[in-house]
Amino acid sequence: MDFTQHTDETVRLLQDLIRIDTTNPPGNETPCVNYIAQVLEREGIPSQIFESAPGRGNLVARLKGDGSAAPFMLFGHVDVVPAEADKWLHPPFSAELIDGVIWGRGTTDMKDMVVMNLMTFITLKRQGAKLKRDVIFMANADEETGGVFGAKWMVENHPELINAEYALTEGGGNAIQLDGQTFYTCSTGEKGSARFKLRGRGKPGHASQPHPGNAILALAKALQAVIEKATPVHITKTVRAHVEGLAQQVNPALGSMLREALDPERNLAALDALPLPEGTRRMMYAMTHNTTTPTILRGGTKINVVPGEVEAEVDCRVLPGATPESIAAEVRAIVGDGVEVEFGPFSPGIESDPASPLFELIKRKMGETGGIVIPNLITGGTDARHVTKLGTKVYGFAPALYEGDELTGLAHAHNERVTVKNLMYGTGMIYDITKEFCC
Repeated sequence: MDFTQHTDETVRLLQDLIRIDTTNPPGNETPCVNYIAQVLEREGIPSQIFESAPGRGNLVARLKGDGSAAPFMLFGHVDVVPAEADKWLHPPFSAELIDGVIWGRGTTDMKDMVVMNLMTFITLKRQGAKLKRDVIFMANADEETGGVFGAKWMVENHPELINAEYALTEGGGNAIQLDGQTFYTCSTGEKGSARFKLRGRGKPGHASQPHPGNAILALAKALQAVIEKATPVHITKTVRAHVEGLAQQVNPALGSMLREALDPERNLAALDALPLPEGTRRMMYAMTHNTTTPTILRGGTKINVVPGEVEAEVDCRVLPGATPESIAAEVRAIVGDGVEVEFGPFSPGIESDPASPLFELIKRKMGETGGIVIPNLITGGTDARHVTKLGTKVYGFAPALYEGDELTGLAHAHNERVTVKNLMYGTGMIYDITKEFCC
């Protein structure tokens, strides 16, 4: 559907959502979902808001189908990460519209897709669409800090309201330029997490009398290994389909180079040789390895005291199929026996089979605009990890045309922004996919 006639309305909705500061922490998403409830009420659509904690609102609404097919859900989060306002060209919560570009925190992660979903939802209602499936709209709190007060809470407390066969959320739709072709990702899987602490112990003492038993030395050696040593290669079903999807559409030589990345013995050399931007190569490394990234250091109490204990926190992201035991073995093989390792909660990676009518529909619709859709594994995490526990097949797909590197990868970045052109393109695409799949 051509949503051009709805441009002003769609832009205004996004601007209004951006101007409601939902920085998480603390979140304070209730004012934002209250605004969405008012929009739905004007359309004659009832909704329910559930606060998992004071100010942590989650909204659910439903358009009823005839029941001949199982429900479908559009969902996303309204919380955003903090923004350092002094680093921005335009205030991050001003939602300024300048030369066809909307600026603000959340314009790409992910209030833009919340608005795409919302416009799709209310347009189906306005048109009186004859739905075979119920269409569920959900807007969540707290995705940026794990979803405990958002999608996870909804799954645990109100599963009957959001139980669906298929769902769309964030995580895909991004463009990859390769060999003159434009590929678009549809995320069918994502990594889990197994964050851990490394703790070095040593002999405390006076800093004026150095000795090799310094706890910092033991931790430093372990951290150097964590940063520099590669973990073993693991090729998941999603990643194999991702690489094959690329390899089949490019020239034979480049296709062979891509397939070499699937060989554990050649993976690192193949990734280094691929003619891809550094960021894309890092992504492909993360898609084929469990990753360990130190992010926080703690230790010492006084400049002249050698500490007896120091520690580091490590963000470990794990591929589908990994277990707590397999990750513990990989980590210990890297850090050695000189430090303690203390793991936090384990969250497994997830995969949804791309062999489905919904995925084929996404491929066909994107193909009509010249895009080649390939499965993708998200190297971070989304609320899909909670919703899939209900048995829902969740795909990450927020379609966006490639508009140059400067408008790519802006989630969590300074000067986050989206073009009106891409906002409307994504809205039209999600509407078309939803209507055809549900009618």
